[in-house]
Formats: sequence, C-alpha cells, structure tokens
Amino acid sequence: MPAPIEVRKVPLHNVSDASELAKLIDDGVMEADRVIAVIGKTEGNGGVNDYTRIIADRAFREVLMEKGSRSKEQVGEIPIVWSGGTDGVISPHATIFATLPEDSVEKTDEPRLTVGFAMSEVLLPEDIGRLTMVEKVAEGVRRAMAEAGITDPADVHYVQTKTPLLTIETIREAKSRGEETYYDEPHGSMDLSNGTTALGIALALGEIEMPEQKQVMRDFDLFSAVASCSSGVELDRAQIIVVGNARGHGGDYRIGHSVMTDALDQDGIWNAIRDAGLELPDRPHTSDLDGNLVNVFLKCEADPTGYVRGRRNAMLDDSDVFWHRQIKATVGGVAASVTGDPAVFVSVAAVHQGPSGGGPVAAIVKA
Repeated sequence: MPAPIEVRKVPLHNVSDASELAKLIDDGVMEADRVIAVIGKTEGNGGVNDYTRIIADRAFREVLMEKGSRSKEQVGEIPIVWSGGTDGVISPHATIFATLPEDSVEKTDEPRLTVGFAMSEVLLPEDIGRLTMVEKVAEGVRRAMAEAGITDPADVHYVQTKTPLLTIETIREAKSRGEETYYDEPHGSMDLSNGTTALGIALALGEIEMPEQKQVMRDFDLFSAVASCSSGVELDRAQIIVVGNARGHGGDYRIGHSVMTDALDQDGIWNAIRDAGLELPDRPHTSDLDGNLVNVFLKCEADPTGYVRGRRNAMLDDSDVFWHRQIKATVGGVAASVTGDPAVFVSVAAVHQGPSGGGPVAAIVKA
C-alpha cells in the first residue's frame, strides 16, 4: 500500500533559495528524510544553457542533507525536476512531495494522492528521438506506477519527466562511436526529447500503440493527456515521477487532469480542478477555489498553424523573441488568471503532450 502524501507549494525568493523548504521541515510539516520529489520553476532562460536549474537543484539537495540523515548519494537520487523560464507573470516556486507516517492519517477508500518514482535505462545521444527512447521511457513509467501502488492507468493523472537533450559534446561522443544522432546540432533537441518521452508515457498508459519512427514529432494526433516532459543537460536518463490517486492509504490531497485545446482554454484548467474533486459552479471564479487548490501543472505549445481561434499571431515568425518564451508567458497568464496565483507550473515544448496547440493540465487539490 502506498504511503500517504503531504504536498506543499513554496516560493523561491532567489535562484539559490531553499529557505521555504527548510522552514517546512523546521515547522514539522514534513520530515527531510520523507521528501520524495520536488517539481519547480526557475527564472532562467529555459534553454540548453539554463544553469538556474542546477543552482536550484543544489540548494534544495543541500537542505535535505543538512536537515536529514540520508547520504549525499541517497539525496542525489531524489527526483527534483526544475523547469527553467518564468516568462511573464509566472513566479519561481517549487511543489514538494513528502510521505507521512502511516499512523498519522486516517485511512480511507476514497481516492487520495500517491506518488511513484523511477529512473529509466541510460538514454544514449542516439536514442533521443528514436523508438528506443520510447521503449525505455515506457518501461520506467510502468515501474513508477507500481511504486505508486497504481494498477489502473486511469488513476494516473500526471507524469512529470526530466530527460537529457543533445549537446555538441554528446553529439560528438556518439559520432566517435560510429552512431548518428537525430539532429546534428543541439537546436530543437529539447522539443525532440520531450516529444519522444511523451510517446513513451502514452505507450505505457495505453493511450497509444507503439508508434512508427516516422510518426515521432510528425503525427500530432498521437499524444498523452497526462505527460509533462522537460529536458536538460543535467542527467543521462529519464527521471520519471508518476502522480495519481490510490485508495486505502489516506491523506488530504487528490489530483485530476484535463487538456487545454488551445492557449486560451481556461475551461481546460477548470476541468482539471473539477476532475481532482472540487465542486465548482458552471461559471467558476477564483474565489470558488476557497484556498483548496495546491497547484496546477501545464504544458504548452505554439499552434503550428500560426493561428489561435481563427486569429493569426506572429510567434513562430518572430526572430527577436523565441516562441518558447512567448507561449509560456501567454499560458502562464491564462493559468494565473484562473488560480489567482502567479506561482503556476507552466512548461513549454509540448509536442505529443496534449492536443496540438494546447496541452495537458493537472491539478492537485485538498480533498
């Protein structure tokens, strides 16, 4: 049976700040040794050279080592996923997941939040964008589900991953072994890594059959409604966090999901909150949340047609500001207008994650 989960969202006061995590531990809200995952936003550029992710990662792990009894190696294995880029009103923050002692909460047969974690096999540079990566990710997702105590894929509402992308160094290394990478230079490899990972998640959850190689990054009808994939330079395997609901273990939180059909789809966010268990009126307002929403987690993508609701935009043609930053700021503003809180998790590069031009939404609420 999975352990009950405590989950809290905290601000980052600067890029190397983990003081709010320390405060949660000092106040007895959670124990350092029971922290099992962190998902957060940092204020860098969100690109290959976004080192704010590494800085924040180090700060949080140092607090867990200082205030807990786990070794450096054990703390190093905790999945801490940072998405870089807080464009627009998005505020740097972290959502922290920790287990609670089983005897500290009342057990219930109602669905309650559960979390599972796994690391995939090593993803070689030549795997990125290929079916080998799809298979390796799918196998890791199945193991994370088992750890979370989830047997029915319908109970999985959010899968957050962090995977490697291509760099000049890893491309060179692959070529030295006689292997060819999907791209010959790093540009575009973030989208490639994210999209291929999403297909692995969709495969593991039965949302799609095993795709053909020609469908990767091309057949946008293939997607996962619960995948949220991020990539960076800081690891060589898929780091996989499965978040869903299970019964029998208790706790105070539930998770639900939906999809945004386009960048302005507020209803997709409200539907995720409803799916998590909050009763809302037909036309809800932020005040209807009544402090019961912990956080929302979204992926977004500029619509490849260049249109939103019949109106043309110039994001994909803009040579001054990369469209990654423009769509992230747009969807971040839409999400913040729903939640009333700019500390929302919005990540870009959403190919195969939700419908094309939209993206998946997960919401965690107090039960």
